[in-house]
Amino acid sequence: MTLIYFIFVLCVTVFIHELGHFLFAKKAGVHVYEFSLGMGPKLLKKNRKGDETDYCLRLFPIGGFVAMAGEDTEDEDVPKEKQLIHKKWKDRFLTIIAGVLFNFLLAFVLLFLVGLIAGVPKNQATVSHIEEGYALSTTNMKEQDKIISMDGHSITSTDKLIFYLTINGGKETTFTVKHTDGTKEEITIAPTKIEDQEGNTTYRFGLEVDNSKTHDIKALLLYPFEKTYSLVEQLLLTVKSLLFGQLSVQNLSGPVGIYSVVGESAKAGFINILYLIAYLCINVGFINLLPFPAFDGGRALFLLIEKIRGKAISSRTENMIHSFGFYLLMALMVFVTCNDILRLLG
Repeated sequence: MTLIYFIFVLCVTVFIHELGHFLFAKKAGVHVYEFSLGMGPKLLKKNRKGDETDYCLRLFPIGGFVAMAGEDTEDEDVPKEKQLIHKKWKDRFLTIIAGVLFNFLLAFVLLFLVGLIAGVPKNQATVSHIEEGYALSTTNMKEQDKIISMDGHSITSTDKLIFYLTINGGKETTFTVKHTDGTKEEITIAPTKIEDQEGNTTYRFGLEVDNSKTHDIKALLLYPFEKTYSLVEQLLLTVKSLLFGQLSVQNLSGPVGIYSVVGESAKAGFINILYLIAYLCINVGFINLLPFPAFDGGRALFLLIEKIRGKAISSRTENMIHSFGFYLLMALMVFVTCNDILRLLG
C-alpha cells in the first residue's frame, strides 16, 4: 500500500504541474509534441484524432514533462506561429510559470478539504505541555504561555518554531515567552541529549505545543492562505540555512525520503495523504520558482531580463546555462538519493 500511495502522491503532484504548462501552451497555440507523466521508457501512449500531442505514461513516476515546439531553439518541422519561442512575451511567461500556479492552486484546494474534514489546527506557538524530567520543566515556562522568540528569531507560528528546533543541534537556546498574565521572560536552557538503542542521538526540550483543531468557518477560509504562507516561510528559511551553513544538504530528501514519509502518513489515514500532496505541491511550486537554471524560475528570469533589456539573450547562451544547471541538479539528486537510501538502511 505504501508503494501505491507513493506512486499516487508523486503522480498527482507532477501531473498538476505539467497540466499547467500543457493547458497554457495549448491556449497560446503552441504545438505540443508530448504530454508525459513519469520518466524513462514508455508504458502507454495515446493520441486523439485531430490532436498532434502524444499522451504518455512512462515507467518511473518521479517526474514528467511537456515537450513543446520551439521551447529551446527553432524547430524547422513546425510553423513559426506554433513555436513557443515566437509567441508573445506574455504567452511565453504564463506558459513557463503555469506549472507553479497549478501546484499552488491544488495545494489551496487540498488544504481547504483537510481543514473542512479534519478541522483547522492552531498554528500559534502556544505551550500545551512540558514533560517532567527535562530541564525546561524546572523553569517558569508553563502551559498556555506563548513562545514569541527563539535565539532572537521571531516565532510567528508553530511551523517556524519546529523549524528552529529541528536545526538547533543540541545548542543552548534562549526562548522568549509571553506568560498568561501578559509579562515576558527570557528563558535560556539546553536540550536533553537522548540516545536510542541503535546509537542514534537526538536532542529534546520536552516541549509540546497546542495542536488542537477548530471548525470555525473563518479559520477554515483563512487556513489555505495562512498554511501556505507558513510553509513558504519555512522553505525560505531552509534555503537561507543551507546557504549560510546552518543546515547541511544531507538533511535534504528526494524520492526515497518521500517514500518513507508516505508510509508514515498512510498509517495516519488518507487525510494525511491529502495534506502530504498539498505540502509537496507547495514544495515543488516553491523550488520551481527559484531563479536557478533549468527550473521554471530560471527560465522566467531570462524572460524578465528580456523584458528589461528589450531583446532576448541568445538561445545558445541560455540553453548552455540551463544545461549546466540541469547537470548540477542531477548531481544533487544522486547525492540526496544516496543519503536517503543510507538513512533507510540505517
